[in-house]
Amino acid sequence: MAEKKDSDFEGTLAHTRTGSRPSELKITDLKFCNISNPPFTTIVKIETNQGIEGYGQTREGGSLEYVLMLKRLLLGENPCNIDKLFRRIKQFGYHSHQGGGVSAIEIALWDIAGKAYGIPVWAMLGGKFRDKVRLYCDTDVRGKPDGKKMAEVFKQRIAESGYTFMKMDLSADELLEDIPGALTYPTDFYKEYTGGRPFNRTLYEQAHTLPRDELIKLMMERQNAMAARSIPGPYTGINITEKGFDILEQYVKDIRDIMGYELPIATDHFGHIGIGSCIRLAERIDKYNLAWYEDMIPWYMTDHLAEIQRHSRTPICTGEDIYLKENFIPLLEKAAVRIIHPDLCSTGGIYETKKIGDLADDYHIPMAIHMNETPIAAMAAVQVAAATQNFFVLEFHHHDYPWWPQMVNVESEKIINNGYIDVPDTPGIGIISLNEEVLKERQVRKHPDGELWRSTEEWNFWISNDRIWL
Repeated sequence: MAEKKDSDFEGTLAHTRTGSRPSELKITDLKFCNISNPPFTTIVKIETNQGIEGYGQTREGGSLEYVLMLKRLLLGENPCNIDKLFRRIKQFGYHSHQGGGVSAIEIALWDIAGKAYGIPVWAMLGGKFRDKVRLYCDTDVRGKPDGKKMAEVFKQRIAESGYTFMKMDLSADELLEDIPGALTYPTDFYKEYTGGRPFNRTLYEQAHTLPRDELIKLMMERQNAMAARSIPGPYTGINITEKGFDILEQYVKDIRDIMGYELPIATDHFGHIGIGSCIRLAERIDKYNLAWYEDMIPWYMTDHLAEIQRHSRTPICTGEDIYLKENFIPLLEKAAVRIIHPDLCSTGGIYETKKIGDLADDYHIPMAIHMNETPIAAMAAVQVAAATQNFFVLEFHHHDYPWWPQMVNVESEKIINNGYIDVPDTPGIGIISLNEEVLKERQVRKHPDGELWRSTEEWNFWISNDRIWL
């Protein structure tokens, strides 16, 4: 056998941090920055005694305090003990955006561990099932859309980026609210219900430029106006009429007439409508071979979801607001879904999402991954998608924002290639570094001195007896 030269090993060692001593790693600090888009997101940075940093993030719009309250439980600990630390902090998370603190920290811990050992997270999760991860492009249309306009937007995005899977809203609110006879609803409630929408786009797109007082005023107005929109559909009394069903069906038909039937198209945001309207809508549009109906009613209404699924040939999909693996079990046991849809920033992070996928695999249910976040969550999701057998497709929600891929530096020239993200060999979650200049531009409530990262020193020694036993 020929003697190997040092140069033969250069590629092997390229990602190995030979100066790291994983067994001696300690968490020394946690810092954060807030950005305006993806909507009101907190980016978390965990620092260590060996100079290795890990990045995570909350779910869009989640409260920062869910992160800060956990710092005292992390300082001085070895970040490579991910499962130990997750079991310590997971009692402080909850469903939807309240899971963002635990999830952000868990993602950052995996990032540190991968960097410490010089390997990508997917390798620590058991290896790859795939080398690239398919995206579905969640597509918004400004103004009041129609099916023909939506199809043209689909065609444009496919031509620009090569997507092979699309998603759209099919909202009874936006498509039917101004059409007489299309909806049945309590009149006074509906005025409150529709009043919450106008604040969203202004907040998300201008928050990094608004003065603090104006921003706070706008946020309070939105919070008050959105109260009616938090009521679950079965409790609202809003239902679709035959005229309304005709309009929604025509919307879908127009898209299929233009796009054909080969392209998978998923649907979301049906409005807060009743169970009967969900079933009748599914019956009307099943024939258009849509990929799934997402979140028609809240995920915790398991029996009602199962009833809708029994009346539909199209998969029911839900899960983006569910925290922890065990809370997916009722949906699977009752055959209430045919696609699960976790979000890493709500589930508890990387390993919990991997376990959720494996659990669904036992029921022969595929996993799509929800992702309306920064490239940090996107690359973390890629690690899970690569390592999970029943992964189906990953959401991408930021096609219209050219600064989105510029927020981070990755191994490849660009993050998205022809509708896919290539699974990287970069250690950790796949991000080499953050682009702090871009983050500063998107920052909410900027530091007067121009600093990006905020100190969290006051949370170092928060003392409490929070626990679930003794």
